[in-house]
Amino acid sequence: MALRGLVLCARVSQLTWGLSPQRSFSYGTKILYQTTNAPQSKFFPPLQKPMLPPNSFQGKVAFITGGGTGLGKAMTTFLSSLGAECVIASRKIDVLKAAAEEISSQTGNKVHAIQCDVRDPDMVHDAVLELIKVAGHPNIVINNAAGNFISPTERLSANAWKTITDIVLNGTAYVTLEIGKQLIKAQKGAAFLAITTIYAESGSGFVVPSSSSKSGVEALNKSLAGEWGKYGMRFNIIQPGPIKTKGAFSRLDPTGTFEQDMINRIPCGRLGTVEELANLAVFLCSDYANWINGAVIRFDGGEEVFLSGEFNSLQKITKGEWDKIEGLIRKTKGS
Repeated sequence: MALRGLVLCARVSQLTWGLSPQRSFSYGTKILYQTTNAPQSKFFPPLQKPMLPPNSFQGKVAFITGGGTGLGKAMTTFLSSLGAECVIASRKIDVLKAAAEEISSQTGNKVHAIQCDVRDPDMVHDAVLELIKVAGHPNIVINNAAGNFISPTERLSANAWKTITDIVLNGTAYVTLEIGKQLIKAQKGAAFLAITTIYAESGSGFVVPSSSSKSGVEALNKSLAGEWGKYGMRFNIIQPGPIKTKGAFSRLDPTGTFEQDMINRIPCGRLGTVEELANLAVFLCSDYANWINGAVIRFDGGEEVFLSGEFNSLQKITKGEWDKIEGLIRKTKGS
């Protein structure tokens, strides 16, 4: 099945996407999509710079899975710019090394690259030992690595289901448990953050393996927020809506068919940006958020509440049509 090949190359992509307006990505010679913001987006301009004070993470170590691309790279860049010594992990060591060098050259702080397939518990074990060896026990752990693609559920193979579940749910569990046990042994605390999606809570067709796995990730983190606080660990979750990154959009909207529909259902009138997500992530991992534990933060420009409101689609009705509707309602008598 073509889907088997597709899912295997979806290693660290997520239903989260972010870039500036009016810029398109290409796949070979095909243009995938191009953003056109709604008029109200002018009221909600994205801020691109870190919001926390300089050196907020001085002396701290951050471990980020999927840290070489997309959201992971943005979060790593912000953490590094604020003083953290970052360690990024994923399967592709060449991509990791290039990202580490790029970020370190920008921020002046060390960024280490460790190859790790989160689906393999032995590789995770070795990667965590290497993390502790090169940088020390982490103060911040961000589970960002994921995999996803769109498909009618009846077309899924068992291998497609297993691959997504192994990356998203099992991978997050392996990383969290391995690091958690090391922290407990060393009597050290840490802030954990999981990146999920808005449909982890509601469910969604056509991304059922991802939806199911992300729901499990949320349950894992909320459970540990209650259990492992006694060890000095706290756990929070961000549910991003549409933030454009190339890896995700190339598998979730490869023809650009769905992008304008996404923007139309976001009350803020635009897609999110990786910098905005990074700002929220670094805040939740900082000492400024020390009393936030077990929280699930929706980050979607209002998309979920728009989709949940039964009559929100009435925004399409024109003023003239409303005049007619109001007239009909006023003429109604009785119950």
